[in-house]
Amino acid sequence: MPDRVALVTGGGRGIGRAIALGLAADGVDVAVTYRRDAEAAAETVAAIEALGRAGHAIQADVSTPDDNVRAVAEVIDRFGGFQILIANAGIASGGRSVVNTEPKELLRVVSTHALGAHHLFSVAVPHLRTHDRADIVAISSVATLSNNANGAPYNMGKAALEALALTLAKEERDNGIRVNIVAPGLVETEMGRRLVKGAAGIDDITTLNAIMPFGRVCQPEDIAAAVRFFVSEGAFYVTGEKLNVWGGGQAWR
Repeated sequence: MPDRVALVTGGGRGIGRAIALGLAADGVDVAVTYRRDAEAAAETVAAIEALGRAGHAIQADVSTPDDNVRAVAEVIDRFGGFQILIANAGIASGGRSVVNTEPKELLRVVSTHALGAHHLFSVAVPHLRTHDRADIVAISSVATLSNNANGAPYNMGKAALEALALTLAKEERDNGIRVNIVAPGLVETEMGRRLVKGAAGIDDITTLNAIMPFGRVCQPEDIAAAVRFFVSEGAFYVTGEKLNVWGGGQAWR
């Protein structure tokens, strides 16, 4: 496959960083967006460049329409275009019941995961159509399988993101755009560590290795591997699919 360019939202840390580096290892130039942590984004760009690919960091909040327009334009201006879009940016909800969730939290979480992604796709797709092949991968969550209590904003945001991706897959198939979903379970990231501490009082996430599938907590690179497949030649005939990456089921709560 010819050299390609990717835009990875929320690519400065955690799963997004692993995706960015995985794509760079496959010969892709990568732009990453970040909301606040400029230092982490710069470190990711340096790691991309150490792999021999071009990297670029863009400060942008996916829930802000103007930021989406600017980010897409900046990638096109810097690289001449892009063929891969990874909708990875996300935030956690506050762990409250529906009754105790404030409207501003609901709007913030759903806007980040779904409404912002909808706008980003609407801005990016006209450009992606200009390529013989383009790929969009939405990073969702296995939370949509269980819809656990005290997480309605997050569950809703990810469910809406999946509906968006599956709809877009049908709309854009004739334009050569593949749209797929990767849904992680618990992953050893900063967000994952906060989750297990808040939900189960566990300070060290690695203590869960003994009860996890295959003897360890899922790693960001496991998620990146699924993304790398979806955008590869091996997935030429794959669109509108969802891959759950959680070892067939994780029980830790």
